[in-house]
Amino acid sequence: MRGRIRLAPAVVLAGLLLAACAPVPVRHPGTTAQLAAQATREGTLGAQVDWGLHARFAASDGRHGGSGSLDWSQHGERFQFTLRAPITGKSVQLDGGPNGAVLTGAGRGPLAGRNAGEVLRAEFGWSVPVADLAWWVRGLRAPGTSAILTFGANGLPATLDQDGWHVEYRDWYAERSLPLPRKVYASRDPYSVRLSIEQWEGAGLP
Repeated sequence: MRGRIRLAPAVVLAGLLLAACAPVPVRHPGTTAQLAAQATREGTLGAQVDWGLHARFAASDGRHGGSGSLDWSQHGERFQFTLRAPITGKSVQLDGGPNGAVLTGAGRGPLAGRNAGEVLRAEFGWSVPVADLAWWVRGLRAPGTSAILTFGANGLPATLDQDGWHVEYRDWYAERSLPLPRKVYASRDPYSVRLSIEQWEGAGLP
């Protein structure tokens, strides 16, 4: 499957040019009120074990890229990803949890690994910190390691640096009682993962 879903060079170039021309937003470490609101968000959203999202994604290893749609269902420590190619509609499914991960639908037998990141790297060449991303995608710091947050003019996180990755929150569903990200860009040279979240799901989500 690796290399079958690739970003067209023109699309990549256009994205780079837009990024180069975009104004740099003002970011700051956060006021006492903003840090308190973030702690409330992390306490409430971090305690919710069942949630999901539908998004468009793009991932790259610095040389090859892939894009498509992503359906992500999370149930405690267990998750299921369904990745679909944008043109052919072909899909693969990644199921995982504490005991490892298995990828199916890649045109051959199931591919198993110790964790989701290992399987995605073996099949696509992508380095994706899935365990941390489950927190970052909700605008939360992953537990267990230190992180640095900055806040934007909207009072919500603008960037998060943790475990060698730089995460940018380009847009939010700010109208929710507890805001959730709309656009999340994570990078660690040469790897990058971009999510444009079209829908959040889960009975417990505000």
